[in-house]
Amino acid sequence: MKKDKFYFMEIAIEQARIARENGEVPVGAIVVLNGKIVGRGYNSVIENRDPTAHAEIVAIRDAGQKIKNYRLIEAEIYVSLEPCLMCYSAMVNARVKKLYYSAYDFKAGIFSTEKFEQLTNVYNHYIEVEAGILKDKSSELLIDFFEVRRGAGAVERGGLENR
Repeated sequence: MKKDKFYFMEIAIEQARIARENGEVPVGAIVVLNGKIVGRGYNSVIENRDPTAHAEIVAIRDAGQKIKNYRLIEAEIYVSLEPCLMCYSAMVNARVKKLYYSAYDFKAGIFSTEKFEQLTNVYNHYIEVEAGILKDKSSELLIDFFEVRRGAGAVERGGLENR
């Protein structure tokens, strides 16, 4: 199988499925360096009782430990959902070269909410971005997850942590 952006995004989506199986919002991420996966992560904020345990942060931490460096220069990150401001900022601090994301997040995504345009002069590193890779697959995973949650009343009771 050719290791292209679709191949790597499938693996990020697989990480999102792990999050879903654990009762977390299904978002997954991987970090790729020189064509090899060096970091993996999925949302684990409930499991870890850590509001920063978004898929991207977990994958960046994993990659840093594996390559023994806090800089991920030349690395690419694949995420099943558009990153929030916190996660994008972590990517900038890690010096990620390119971001690929799947589904758009019109509620909290840094690009879809137009927050990025307000902050471009704040960042000291530029990340190439490509959006929408396998977006239907990621979107379906998220839609299905929240339909089940709404049906279970979790949202009405104050959030996902009330499971």
